[in-house]
Amino acid sequence: MKYGYRIVDSERVYDGFLKLNRYRLRHELYEGGESRELVRERVEQLRASMVLLYDPHRDQMILVEQFRIGALGAVKPPWVLEVVGGYVGEAESSAEVARREAMEEANCQVGRLEHITQFMVSPGLSVDRIDLYCGEVDASAAGGVHGLQHEGEDIRVVVMDADQALAELYGGRANSTSIIIALQWFQLNREQLRQRWLAEG
Repeated sequence: MKYGYRIVDSERVYDGFLKLNRYRLRHELYEGGESRELVRERVEQLRASMVLLYDPHRDQMILVEQFRIGALGAVKPPWVLEVVGGYVGEAESSAEVARREAMEEANCQVGRLEHITQFMVSPGLSVDRIDLYCGEVDASAAGGVHGLQHEGEDIRVVVMDADQALAELYGGRANSTSIIIALQWFQLNREQLRQRWLAEG
């Protein structure tokens, strides 16, 4: 199979905070031939950058908590513990966004920045993909409520010892994609990362 496909038609069906296109398409089948015509809607133009903020000197993480519409009716209360992050604009790099959002959401200056991975969030319905980082910060003065008022942001900074944050995995408050992946990566790389960052000064 050559993984071929052809788009028969596409149209913008919603143009609000989210951009939604409807596609009519066909694609090759594993056992030969072509699929029937499929109709699929897809959320467009989404790309985000997220960063796990880590202080290697104090072995602490800076996370954020905010209301999320996707948690409404699914999680009580619908406030979600997350890593810092935001959407990437056309003229921005994901690393620039990680640094900017750390200031906007947590009032933290990021030093070294380590790329963890890039992943698709929900490829069955969206182009949304996330670049995930770990960023070096000083957690000594972290705290408070931050965010941009004109974007309706009300973001509380949560400082946790690394062990406490890792304990939120698997049934705790770390229950969204980015924070789970970030904490799993950190769990595997914690000692090596901490030793390297401390040795580099």
